[in-house]
Amino acid sequence: MTKPVVPRRHLPSSPFKPPVELPVREFGVGDRVTHDEYGLGRVVGIEEGIAVLVDFGSVQKRILSPYDKMAAL
Repeated sequence: MTKPVVPRRHLPSSPFKPPVELPVREFGVGDRVTHDEYGLGRVVGIEEGIAVLVDFGSVQKRILSPYDKMAAL
């Protein structure tokens, strides 16, 4: 039996710090990016809030959000 996926709320009386919400990364068409697996590339397409299409030279990849392994240059 699995537990349902429900975001946990932080109680003010908790001795633990609240979880940190990371800012959403946004990329634009033409942005130069680097990816941990594929290397340097350029954004050629955007699916708003879902994915970006990046041209890495020899291959084009659709990178899904959140973009943990990708950063803008």
